[in-house]
Amino acid sequence: MSGAAIALGNFDGLHAGHRAVIADAGAAAKRLGVTWGVATFDPAPRRFFQPDAPPFRLMTQLRRQIALDAIGVQELYLLKFDAAMAAMTDREFCERVIVGQASARSVSVGFDFRFGKGRMGDVDSLRRHGAELGFDVSMVAEVQEGGAKVSSSGIRLAIERGDMAEAARGLGGYWITDAVVEHGEKRGRTLGFPTANMSLGEIVHPAHGIYAVWARIDGEVKWRSGVANFGRTPTTGMRDPLLEVVIFDWSGDLYGKRLHTAFVSKLRAEERYDSLDALVKQMHVDAADAKLVLAGSVSPAG
Repeated sequence: MSGAAIALGNFDGLHAGHRAVIADAGAAAKRLGVTWGVATFDPAPRRFFQPDAPPFRLMTQLRRQIALDAIGVQELYLLKFDAAMAAMTDREFCERVIVGQASARSVSVGFDFRFGKGRMGDVDSLRRHGAELGFDVSMVAEVQEGGAKVSSSGIRLAIERGDMAEAARGLGGYWITDAVVEHGEKRGRTLGFPTANMSLGEIVHPAHGIYAVWARIDGEVKWRSGVANFGRTPTTGMRDPLLEVVIFDWSGDLYGKRLHTAFVSKLRAEERYDSLDALVKQMHVDAADAKLVLAGSVSPAG
């Protein structure tokens, strides 16, 4: 095979709209007998232009790769978004990136795709340059669910509200984070609830509160039920927000290991308690509530 049929875009979250564009590229790859690829930007253009913006990513590169592998995509092109790329005209982007880096023979994009300096390029200019440079362009129409456009921004807002059911509807599955387990205060162990503590980094922060979750240790296949807190632990001392996961019926050393966490449902908001005894009593209630929720759910696929 020579060349590629690529889906081009940000693809943060891989929601139904993203998957439609990727599937369109897959059909082109099969028709042309070339590599099926996805081309996306690293870092996201939004982070480049707004370096001080709060965390907003829906998934890490690892979670995106897992999802793309499951779909069957053969190649992921991570396009370095820097000052040089930001300054490219739409024509220069087509020449240097689409043809020069990805060797694309076909490009699939969403209906609202914009590119080039100051977002000067659109689908029409992409088609015009493609005709001159030797690649086809396919535009995928807007994808809606329940009469509304499926968008990363809408999913992000649902997560920030703690509405994991709404986020899952947009994503086509649970919202899943992954992060390396850090050493914490080890207070949960003394309270009878040893936790795996993680910083979410660039990933969007969910509403502070308690969640029923599925958890998987990187490198394993099995997902285990659990309960998680995301917040600042006001009872034991305020600190930067962390994700703390308790995995039911499991014990072991997770420090330095990567943990995947699938958010099923928010159980309650984070609260401050007057004593550790009151906190522990509530933690037992939370664990029981999480087990009840998870008994009626299905673990993730990957």
